[in-house]
Amino acid sequence: MIEPTVYELSSPGRHGPRLPALDVPLAPLPDAALLRPADALPLPELSELDVVRHFVRLSHLNMSIDTNFYPLGSCTMKYNPKVNEKVAGLPGFAQLHPLQDAEMTQGALQLLFELQIILAEISGFDAVTLQPAAGAQGELTGVLIMRQYHLDRGDVKRTKILVPDSAHGTNPATTTMAGLQVVELPSDSRGNVDLDALKAALDDTVAGLMLTNPNTLGLFEEHVVEVTRLVHEAGGLVYGDGANLNAIVGVARPGDLGFDVMHFNLHKTFSTPHGGGGPGAGPVAVVEKLAPFLPGPLVAVEKVEAQGPHYHDEDDHHHDEHDGYRLVWHTPSKSIGRMKSYYGNFGVLVRAYTYIRMHGAEGLPRIAENAVLNANYIKARLEADGSYPIAYGERTCMHEFVAQGILEGAPDVHTMDIAKRLMDYNFHPPTVYFPLIVKEALMVEPTETESKETLDAFADALIQIAKEAREQPALLKDAPHTAPMKRLDEVRAARELVLCRC
Repeated sequence: MIEPTVYELSSPGRHGPRLPALDVPLAPLPDAALLRPADALPLPELSELDVVRHFVRLSHLNMSIDTNFYPLGSCTMKYNPKVNEKVAGLPGFAQLHPLQDAEMTQGALQLLFELQIILAEISGFDAVTLQPAAGAQGELTGVLIMRQYHLDRGDVKRTKILVPDSAHGTNPATTTMAGLQVVELPSDSRGNVDLDALKAALDDTVAGLMLTNPNTLGLFEEHVVEVTRLVHEAGGLVYGDGANLNAIVGVARPGDLGFDVMHFNLHKTFSTPHGGGGPGAGPVAVVEKLAPFLPGPLVAVEKVEAQGPHYHDEDDHHHDEHDGYRLVWHTPSKSIGRMKSYYGNFGVLVRAYTYIRMHGAEGLPRIAENAVLNANYIKARLEADGSYPIAYGERTCMHEFVAQGILEGAPDVHTMDIAKRLMDYNFHPPTVYFPLIVKEALMVEPTETESKETLDAFADALIQIAKEAREQPALLKDAPHTAPMKRLDEVRAARELVLCRC
């Protein structure tokens, strides 16, 4: 049953708690010309209990990370520890206003300053901006920095960005938005960048390469050092799409591998809210030569001169009683400008800082190890069953792998049918039909947060669905059977939008 809207539940005259009579003078309303007619805003009329039950029932219809497994390849819907929310909700953080003077927000600036340093250390870069509002904006920030670096040197012919076909789909969009031209590079037989194609594409018009590593096939670029060397020798820069950093965090640092700039998806590696639970955050890290171009403001340290008397100790060492430092906002000398109002999505940054501090330097590598272990475990389960082909299955995957919805004995069943049937098993479907270079792709990423029991239940469901596809294909074609909404005509829905219930 579909939950009716509050308007359908409305009953004339019904209401929630009534407020007591005012004990202060009434404030005058605006001029009559500004007032709406009494019937211009027909609000629903419900009791408090009706409203509470309505929204609780709606919440039960939602898939959520608190109740369901989200094996979304490339999008990493991992569990968000509740301690992150607790810290972000502390009054000293939650009640700050962005227009407060830096002198009044030194504690918040300290957190941001430390997060800049921590992210730089984790990734192997020299400087970080926390400003971008999401991963896609972080991408745009990185490419704009690359472009400005070349323009600042008078190298105006570099107008091309090389993008492997295994990259995230936002990479070509980012390149176009930055006013540059996309040149696609094919993958080789092992899922790496084709080195011959890369060499052929490199010339003095190439501004750089955008490389997702591990890539969207869930594979680590085997020639990453060679790739970055070739691009640098041609005068270009290498942008790292850090969306899949959770596969290598604490184990390998992109800056050490030859990358010049990289964005972080804090929801994908450092467990901040994602999607409808956002907003997001997409910090960008750069090597030293690109630091002057970072968008500002950043948090920097400023020395405070002594205010009190001077004195000498027994060894005749001079001391200033009040010498110290304060944190200030700073905009780099050749900054590309702001990418967002104020200073970034502060609450999200607090959550990421908390998550990193909770794990510590010893715990961060465990994130990568468990993410890789979990993905390879499900992959091995499916390979042992043999129902699902695995793209580049001969290689050990990283945090995710790509299966294919091509089932022997069920020629009419496709990836979308498998995904819809998974909903009947109470699992959120994996990412489907991406990456585009794999036919009938089912992109699975369990993340490091799931237990073996959950992984086994998911693998069992996929194996059972493959059996159903051969024996009862209609079960898949008509799925989902238990969801509030049944199978939709998605093409028609996209073309014939219904934006209100009239």
